[in-house]
Amino acid sequence: MAQTLKKREVVVVGLGWAGSIVAAEMAKAGKDVLGLERGAEKKTEDYLLAHDEYRYVVGHEMMQDLSRETITYRNNLDEEALPMRRFGAFLIGTDVGGGGVHWNGDTWRYNPYDFEIKSRTDEKYGEDKLSDDYLIQDWGITYEELEPYYEKYELTAGVSGEQNPMGPERKMPYPTPPMKMTPLLSDFKAACEAAGATPFRTPAGNMSESYTNPDGMTINACQYCGFCEKFGCEWGAKSSPIVATIPVAKQHDNFEMRTHANVVDIVKEDGEVTGVRFIDTRTHEEFIQPADVVVITSHTTNNTKLLLHSDLGTPYDPETGEGAVGKNYCLHITPSVTGFFDTEYNLSMGAGALGVTVDDYNNDNFDHSDLDFIHGGSISMKQQGKRPILENDVPDTVEKNWGAEFKAESVKAYNRSAGAWAQMITLPHRTNYLSLDPTYKDDYGRPLLRVTYDVTDHDRSAHSYIGDRIEEIIDQMNPVAKNRSVLDEHFDILPAHNDHIVGGTIMGADPETSVVNNYLQMWDQDNVFVIGGSNFPHNGGYNPTGTVGALAYRAAEGIEKYLDDNGPLVES
Repeated sequence: MAQTLKKREVVVVGLGWAGSIVAAEMAKAGKDVLGLERGAEKKTEDYLLAHDEYRYVVGHEMMQDLSRETITYRNNLDEEALPMRRFGAFLIGTDVGGGGVHWNGDTWRYNPYDFEIKSRTDEKYGEDKLSDDYLIQDWGITYEELEPYYEKYELTAGVSGEQNPMGPERKMPYPTPPMKMTPLLSDFKAACEAAGATPFRTPAGNMSESYTNPDGMTINACQYCGFCEKFGCEWGAKSSPIVATIPVAKQHDNFEMRTHANVVDIVKEDGEVTGVRFIDTRTHEEFIQPADVVVITSHTTNNTKLLLHSDLGTPYDPETGEGAVGKNYCLHITPSVTGFFDTEYNLSMGAGALGVTVDDYNNDNFDHSDLDFIHGGSISMKQQGKRPILENDVPDTVEKNWGAEFKAESVKAYNRSAGAWAQMITLPHRTNYLSLDPTYKDDYGRPLLRVTYDVTDHDRSAHSYIGDRIEEIIDQMNPVAKNRSVLDEHFDILPAHNDHIVGGTIMGADPETSVVNNYLQMWDQDNVFVIGGSNFPHNGGYNPTGTVGALAYRAAEGIEKYLDDNGPLVES
């Protein structure tokens, strides 16, 4: 039988970027707040021996245990979904800090066009630009309304960067200057300019210099060791919750963190949410945690799964179009071109977001009148630090990925090859969605989350166009050979794509087509806030973390308002 604990004002489920921001803001405001995290507590010093590619990249040390909780996936409604046994298309972090610890550091603001994509597209290109199967919608908030929260997140994270020449003019500079320019990135920058594009330094959560944020937390200067993606930073030089926000919350006696606490249900009494139920993953004891406000801040998949398990909101039905929980699931598709050069570079050194980007083919920065797609993608080359096990690019002319020829070519190409790729728009489609699986269950006896997803005609058109633009830039670097990615006929969860998946608890201005309002408060449960990539109605041409951080700060402001004066923060 579950033990009922002392009631709290706020309970936060998941302590990644979104949850730690809310926890820190609530603690500073004097609220009684409990943070629940299903994993263990990790600190900077826990990653002193983390330069182990096999353990962290091949073995996914920092990710959810798929033997206990996974997802099932299928391409269409007529197929039976099967469990994901190995990580591929996305990564689900665990432990304190979540994905904010193992991320690369790319820190973007979404474009004004993204937030009003439906109305702006209709106005410029007409309502028949896309078929009705593409469920684009405005976000219920504008860039101008979110801009102050972007600034707040960037100040907390100490982002290093420079003005995007194709983006809106910033009201404040980045907190820290851009990262170092390397010979490879200098050559890529020159190639972008030769191809007629306007390059700039990628905004990074890897610090170009030591920085102390407004809460007094110091983030150290990056050492360019090349171990960012899928690794924690032993130097405390990558902006993450464990250096920037969680220590702020822990300074206050009114904040408590409980680890190994896996929340499995949101508890309701007489139709009203009263708290959460969680299981201690070590002892298997069950607890009921009453709270005035429940804040769900876990991974995109788990946010949606928790609402579906708890019968909150109306599940999306692709046949009728009714409901919104599970709707608008999108991932990032990344067209890429790898060039092989005569020039040798030191590619072992790098950082997760050490890069150069062009935005000329992103958002609505170019005319789409004669194109059969909208939006586009940001094109970047990043020097992340090559690692020996999984980074063995060879020209496509090498037929085998084993043997003497492969070994010789991979050694030759190790410091003579580099890729450019795009974070490309993916639009929501009527048949791409999240639901509960009718067959498979997790370690706690609950139905697994089911992903129904396939590539669309829009994906293929955008992928082809953006791929052409990437190839034009790589050609300016005079490669001796090049490989270009191919978009398969159908989506497959393996091999790896990237871990930018969004949708499922989307925000908007209409309760009929969204789950939460622009404070990320549920339309039909005033005291429940859901925060994360799951709020995005589509996947834009950038990494999502900066926008998640900004939305979390706005939601924290909304939670404080709600605690002072209960009720909906936005009229439907």
